[in-house]
Amino acid sequence: MLYSAPLKSNSKKIMILGSGELGKELMIEAQRLGLETIAVDKYSNAPAHHVAHRSYVVDMQNKDALLEVMRREKPDFILPEIEAISMEALFEAEKEGLNIIPNADAVNKTMNRKNIRTFAVEELKVKTGPYEFVKTIDGLREASLRMGYPCVIKPVMSSSGHGQSVLKCVEDVNKSWEIAKEARGDASELIVEAFVDFDYEITMLTARNGKETVFCEPIGHEQLDGDYVFSWQPMEMSELAKQRSQEMAKTIADGLGGRGIFGVELFIKGDDVYFSEVSPRPHDTGMVTLITQSQSEFALHIRAVLGLPLGFTFYGEGVSAAFKSEVDSYNPVLDIDDSIFADNSIVRVFSKPEAHKGRRLAVALAFGKIEKTLLQARELIKKIKDA
Repeated sequence: MLYSAPLKSNSKKIMILGSGELGKELMIEAQRLGLETIAVDKYSNAPAHHVAHRSYVVDMQNKDALLEVMRREKPDFILPEIEAISMEALFEAEKEGLNIIPNADAVNKTMNRKNIRTFAVEELKVKTGPYEFVKTIDGLREASLRMGYPCVIKPVMSSSGHGQSVLKCVEDVNKSWEIAKEARGDASELIVEAFVDFDYEITMLTARNGKETVFCEPIGHEQLDGDYVFSWQPMEMSELAKQRSQEMAKTIADGLGGRGIFGVELFIKGDDVYFSEVSPRPHDTGMVTLITQSQSEFALHIRAVLGLPLGFTFYGEGVSAAFKSEVDSYNPVLDIDDSIFADNSIVRVFSKPEAHKGRRLAVALAFGKIEKTLLQARELIKKIKDA
């Protein structure tokens, strides 16, 4: 492969649609390989804007606005990084010859829970728990009675746990309905999932470059309100469960096609594996790879997009802990205790221009035996405060 310099007539361009903390790490990795980087988001001074060669602020769900910036730049690779995005624009851009990663159809399937669940179950024949889709509050009430309590309610399209709830009794249907409707994304239809009696859930990061498929060590995670709070790698599991997880993740990634990394979320019960969701891009729980691997999930994603070899070294056990703001602020400031910057721990500040309650602003990372570092991570996150 030939490597050029950015901002030249022969430079290779990469555009990221959605410029949060994950996009920022992707931009950094892309620049390490001489790519010219363009960050696009709906608000100014997003994290990836800080490190990109150029940035744009557009309505990500406006087909014409999104197409205009893609046509203007004509990047070699376009990486969608958020769910709330105009799919019409992506399909049109691909039709015009622009390279959507992994491809527009895969993005369309995975951005919508109905699309991916139907595809995974009916076409790929992977195992999942019972589910139904509903459009009305009466439909939600009836479906929840069939699924049994507790059951999980999610909008067909949302991100970072927004709009999700656990419905524990029929009396709470109205509350779950309202939570879903307040989510960003598409809440015109909801998925009602029977509560799978799983032992734990994992993210199986799966990278494919068109020639090979590699798996990162399974990542365990702890969620609060549908959004990740802690993740650790590797998740302790049987060899059979790990093998089955890799097989299912490969089936999903191969079915979607294209290049890049796929964050495949799975439920594990004993040695049985159930499909939950998949993101065709780096996963928030995978931030732990910033401290556990020689090539993080972000580096692997860029390598896969470029068709480069995907080998890496797993250094050992590690943990990540997300810090979420407890205040609303237009000038967020974090008070971080110096002790976080220890021999085996670091912090990454996302530099988001605004804070609101529950928004992720930083992540603490610790390296070492999981049992010990998970306790350490819980203490580290307490040392970060809204100032």
